[in-house]
Amino acid sequence: MKNTRRQFMQTTAGYALGFSGLQNLVYGENLSSSSFGYGTLQKDPKHVLDLPRGFSYKVIGKSGDLMTDGFFLPSKPDGMAAFEYNSDEVLIVRNHEINPLAFGSSGPFGKGNKKIKHISEEMIYDRGKILPCLGGTTTFLYNTKEQKVVRQFLSLVGTLRNCSGGPTPWNSWITCEEVVMGTIGPCKKNHGWCFEVPVTDKPQLSKPIPLKAMGRFNHEAVAVEPESGDVFLTEDRHDGLIYRFKPKIKGVLAEGGKLFALKVKGRKSLDTRNWSKKEFDVGQAEEIEWIEMEDVESPKDDLRFRGFKNGAACFARGEGMWYSNGSIYFACTNGGIKKRGQIWKLTGGKIELFVEPNNPDLVDNCDNITVSPWGDLFICEDGKGEQFIDIITPQGEIFKLAKNSKSSSEFAGPVFSPDGSTLFVNIQHDGLTLAITGPWGKKSV
Repeated sequence: MKNTRRQFMQTTAGYALGFSGLQNLVYGENLSSSSFGYGTLQKDPKHVLDLPRGFSYKVIGKSGDLMTDGFFLPSKPDGMAAFEYNSDEVLIVRNHEINPLAFGSSGPFGKGNKKIKHISEEMIYDRGKILPCLGGTTTFLYNTKEQKVVRQFLSLVGTLRNCSGGPTPWNSWITCEEVVMGTIGPCKKNHGWCFEVPVTDKPQLSKPIPLKAMGRFNHEAVAVEPESGDVFLTEDRHDGLIYRFKPKIKGVLAEGGKLFALKVKGRKSLDTRNWSKKEFDVGQAEEIEWIEMEDVESPKDDLRFRGFKNGAACFARGEGMWYSNGSIYFACTNGGIKKRGQIWKLTGGKIELFVEPNNPDLVDNCDNITVSPWGDLFICEDGKGEQFIDIITPQGEIFKLAKNSKSSSEFAGPVFSPDGSTLFVNIQHDGLTLAITGPWGKKSV
């Protein structure tokens, strides 16, 4: 990463823009220091996480840890969601983005996958031809008062590259495979699906049922609209679409439904990426409609091509997605003139370009996102070199919460406990899950 980014972070706690300022911001212009935010990041003597003064973190999970159920905590932790359990405890479901042959990764079954014999065949989605598919989810119960893990266990096995997903209002987690693989190769079954994982405190596996009506593509994240029960989905491709799944029965996704793709009304096959031509300004809102998709199991992996041809808008690597207060926010990792990322907002029948910084000193390739209980948007970076957790306030202020001082690995899976006391996040390639506490919401002015 260029020195300008490192020097900027050493001299300022953030950068106040407001959305009108964001519209014209380009790399290298108008940088100045400001005093808002949580303050300057303090160097961590343990070289894991730099945080502002008054904040602290705890490593609460590390790949290879022996879990309560006798299996090992898999590597590559990614998307997460938190569910209220009682006044002191919260249940977290966590994805593991493990590739087909698991090179550089470790699964839950130990050396030689010997522990797989303890799981019945019907509870593993794909045992594979050479090795079992080692992606899936784990669940842990965490006490926020004592700041400790009570127990953790496997909750879904046999899938691939479980990247992100999203919580449902009926207390389940939708986990998404960020890969489209068929049976020509190491797998016995097709991949590229969403799976639903019930939230439970009991060490038990969910039966792996692919939600095929929700489409087969490079899934990333989902967000559920509570009133309708409709599921919105992102696609992590440079020319991906934004989808909407309308279930036959609200809250019963396995019963099927219809899949639609987002179209900007009156602008057929719109390229929203702003790469070669600026089609959207920050703050600009447009009316949308939804195109029904056909052949959603997509054996040719051409769902996005067919949707775009029929008028759907394309987006630059749709990644994190989160519902909050009647709106759905989603990140496009390399959208924008400088390909540094965009964040969009869906409200009712409109889409708005919420943020497009075009400056790595502010946001460098946004990935997973969440919204805090007090309304700030928390963003995990997945850029080059130094990696940060960024915050964007409803007023358009952007500042840094944390820096990965251990490696250049991306952050993933940010989510707050329901009581707002603890932010959980993963450092993916280092296999760490962290719990961050501090004076949330008490920013300097």
